[in-house]
Amino acid sequence: MLTEPALTASPEDKAGHEVIIRMRGVRTVFGTRVIHNGVDLDVYRGEVLALVGGSGSGKSTLMREMIMLHSPDGGSVKLFDTELVGIGAREAQRLRRRLGVLFQQGALFSGMTVLQNTGMPLREHTRLDDVMIDALARVKIAQAGLPPEAAGLLPSELSGGMIKRAALARAMALDPEILFLDEPTSGLDPTSAGAFDELVLQLKDMLGLTVLMVTHDLDTLWRVADRVAVLGDGKLQGVDTMDALAKSTQPHIQEYFKGPRARRAREQ
Repeated sequence: MLTEPALTASPEDKAGHEVIIRMRGVRTVFGTRVIHNGVDLDVYRGEVLALVGGSGSGKSTLMREMIMLHSPDGGSVKLFDTELVGIGAREAQRLRRRLGVLFQQGALFSGMTVLQNTGMPLREHTRLDDVMIDALARVKIAQAGLPPEAAGLLPSELSGGMIKRAALARAMALDPEILFLDEPTSGLDPTSAGAFDELVLQLKDMLGLTVLMVTHDLDTLWRVADRVAVLGDGKLQGVDTMDALAKSTQPHIQEYFKGPRARRAREQ
């Protein structure tokens, strides 16, 4: 009888934080362009870590390497202390069940209702029957802050904020340990973006989630992030709290945290 391998314990750093994602010397090259040139990063269990950087700095690519949608050209990426570089398909599938991903623009299936979209990961990764899948999907829809009637709507019938919440419900379908959010508030008005930020914090506390997000939204960074990692020139220019980064003299960091938009976000 085949059984799944035992889950590997994640290491701790010197301060005692449990490290569930560890990147060392990551190098990524597209053609002749070097995107990452020696990125080192730890993600701690239970934190909200935000990735920021200028256009083309490789934020989303770094996230894709964490979720096994792209393999770096060099270095090491460990998820739950399992090496992802060269990972086999079976082991990758097992690890993906422990992750939830909200892609930019939601990436919902246009011909499926919110209920069907949310239930898709359960149909793909479990042997539950349709009745149980629908019941669990409705729980996730409620957790994402959508009204019950939203379950029967198609993506074309949803507002921008509802699309984000529906995509979040689908990302949480398998009760992930890590939630990956790619530009979660992009395109939302300030009120909807603020409500989504609050929802992320509530879910983190309620479900014990670790959250890694790619964002350029300064309000979100101040409201939600425990730490922020700043990418620039192929490397991490700094990883710290927003308060600490706002005092940095590093040019790449100052670009984000010294301008008038940054000051307004900090004062809110």
